[in-house]
Amino acid sequence: MTQTLQGGAIGSALYRTIWRWHFFAGLICAPIVILLAVTGGIYLFKDQINDSLHADLRIVSPRSTERLAPSALVARALEAHPGTLKGYAPPAAPDRAAEVRILGSDGLKDIVYIDPYDGRVLGSLWDGGFAGSPSMYVVRKLHSLQYVGWFAERIVEGVAGWMVLMTASGIYLWWPRGQQKGGIVTVRGRPGKRLFWRDLHAVTGIFVSVAIVFLAMTGLPWSGYWGKSFYSFSYAVGMGMPDGYWDKYPVSTVPLKDTIDHAPWIVENQPTPLSTTTSGVPAKLDDVVRTVDGLGMAPGYAIVFPATPDGVFTASVYPNDITGERVVHLDQYSGKVLFDMRLKDLGLFGRLAEWGISIHMGQAFGLANQLILLASLMAMVGLVVSGTVMWWKRRPAGSLAAPRLPAGTTVPKTLILMTVAAGLFFPMVGISMLAFAAIEAAAYGVRSLRMA
Repeated sequence: MTQTLQGGAIGSALYRTIWRWHFFAGLICAPIVILLAVTGGIYLFKDQINDSLHADLRIVSPRSTERLAPSALVARALEAHPGTLKGYAPPAAPDRAAEVRILGSDGLKDIVYIDPYDGRVLGSLWDGGFAGSPSMYVVRKLHSLQYVGWFAERIVEGVAGWMVLMTASGIYLWWPRGQQKGGIVTVRGRPGKRLFWRDLHAVTGIFVSVAIVFLAMTGLPWSGYWGKSFYSFSYAVGMGMPDGYWDKYPVSTVPLKDTIDHAPWIVENQPTPLSTTTSGVPAKLDDVVRTVDGLGMAPGYAIVFPATPDGVFTASVYPNDITGERVVHLDQYSGKVLFDMRLKDLGLFGRLAEWGISIHMGQAFGLANQLILLASLMAMVGLVVSGTVMWWKRRPAGSLAAPRLPAGTTVPKTLILMTVAAGLFFPMVGISMLAFAAIEAAAYGVRSLRMA
């Protein structure tokens, strides 16, 4: 969002310092921002993509006849795909197939799709979890760089923090400062010229700034360090998951996120309850489904089967209408409801985080939500492209052409305080700031020696 340098701003140490840091942050973060924007844009439409790619498995012809009992559908699935039963998802709508999760002898978990009206096995896919298909699973993992490991995840966390700071610094650089017209909300210059790219970068950034900050902040709860810190803080101040939900029953050491495909963020690390006994005759699936339906669970829920003799049945749903989000644990033997959590049961921060995540994934407000975020992500790619082109056009051959600080510049105290505050709030950003400051100091020392 670099604006024309005018008047006193040209000699402003603060302006030049912020411009320099904005430049380097943008250049370094550019590849990750493009990856996040592209994969995020694809994942927004995961349901539509999954339905298109796998319509023969996911969609059936609605009929007026009664659906077969869940136990009958599971029996058909196990007959066609032998293995260990792991979960069952009733049809989410009259035109949807039932899903049976089975762990095969090869150690892979698959979803077997069954026509709920006649029990016909439609086929199977490797279980992609909440992503809904193997292809969307890959997109989701690329979006978070989980394929690369924890270090790459920390990089994504740092980039998210930098996106917030680049937005703030970009607004500071864009601020008109007496400019009468052009380059504020309109683009000057002819396409291809440097002035055009500069104004396009600035104006686009202003219009999409709120969306950038929103996407960055609502993505951070998933991050490794910031997310865990926010989780602990929310719980400590009583605005996360209220105490007392597990007091009546024993709990396991298995966190909820390892039990179901998508756990509400604020409770994903909470333990899964245990059944009140460790032996007996397990409750029948048909009865469990009947109990869950009787609770008014939103359509689209899935049931995970107990993995141990003292385990529980867990029913969960994460619908587009986030107010229907719910997790229910039932005793393995009696079928009694042990735990029933809804969105309204969470603390303030927990509810805000769930709403933010739902909007972030394009679920909360339907197609409008998806299209607005898609436009924002496309604008983010445009910011990277326009910023890179703008830099390339002003860059002399063989030079990085980074904005230079005036001779004898000392970093303004205001900026130091702002930097410390930003580094404390975004620890990964703070670490990268220290690394960059060390490089700047080393480079300054080398220049001073050469001039001596």
